[in-house]
Amino acid sequence: MKRTLSLLGIVIFALAPFSVSALDSPDAWQRDLLAWREKRAANLQTPEGWLSLIGLEWLKEGDNGVGSAADNKIQIAKAPPHLAVVRLEKSGALRLIAPAGGFPKELLVDAHPAQEQALLADDSPNRSKLSLGDLNIIVIHRDERYGLRIKDAQAPTRVGFHGLRWYAPNPAYRVHAKWIPYNPPKMIDVPTILGTVSKLPAPGVAEFTIDGRVYSLEPVLEEPDSKELFFIIRDATSKATTYGAGRFLYTELPDHGLSQPGEIWLDFNQLENPPCAFTPYATCPLPPIQNRLTVAIPAGEQRYHD
Repeated sequence: MKRTLSLLGIVIFALAPFSVSALDSPDAWQRDLLAWREKRAANLQTPEGWLSLIGLEWLKEGDNGVGSAADNKIQIAKAPPHLAVVRLEKSGALRLIAPAGGFPKELLVDAHPAQEQALLADDSPNRSKLSLGDLNIIVIHRDERYGLRIKDAQAPTRVGFHGLRWYAPNPAYRVHAKWIPYNPPKMIDVPTILGTVSKLPAPGVAEFTIDGRVYSLEPVLEEPDSKELFFIIRDATSKATTYGAGRFLYTELPDHGLSQPGEIWLDFNQLENPPCAFTPYATCPLPPIQNRLTVAIPAGEQRYHD
């Protein structure tokens, strides 16, 4: 799963967490946190950020016409009547085919004029991108399905972006956690907003204390060589002030690596909304059962929509 983020996009819009070695410089910590928050808002607003996402259309086996005309299986109002045909083979192979009148001359594939060719989905290191003016289209692969992710730089969600809302920085929610590794790492079930369940590797568990009570969270690795941990969590604030489905937290790796006992900082001031908080067309992971906390963590990003 790519970080949605990937589960994201990334994006999946992905930001590396900053680090502060100690809290003896609270002013520097807060300054870095506020700069990180500004960068997150800027990344969301890029022409191909999550705010530009206007559609997710699942491909069916065979030929899928794409364009604004009514005879297309996938209709995009802003596209020419017949933009292209995407052929999905039973094997999962994808191919771009010219429509009856040929490709529009403005259509580009990976910055080159469109031609009939194989298409690569987002789980390939060199995934294909179709672009025409403000429109950008990629193929995503989720579980057993392939779909077209469609972005428009002039999307109302991007043009009408009204900023993010955050809890005030609070060093009390930057907690020192014990890292307990799993040797070997185990695979855990991660539900998704699509109603599917993905299996991702959990290298260990982070154990920490809030208000005198001990809690634990299991992070996952989005890629085998990930240089950060990905926590998908929900806490009691989701009932009123934060996104109901949960939030994401990215952290640096534990101080002695993934396979050795150690320590890790969990800065809940960096909790961020998943892409699904901004668009109904994202494919987000949801918190696994063990990461649904009963305690409130009033830190990080608040709801975008009231």
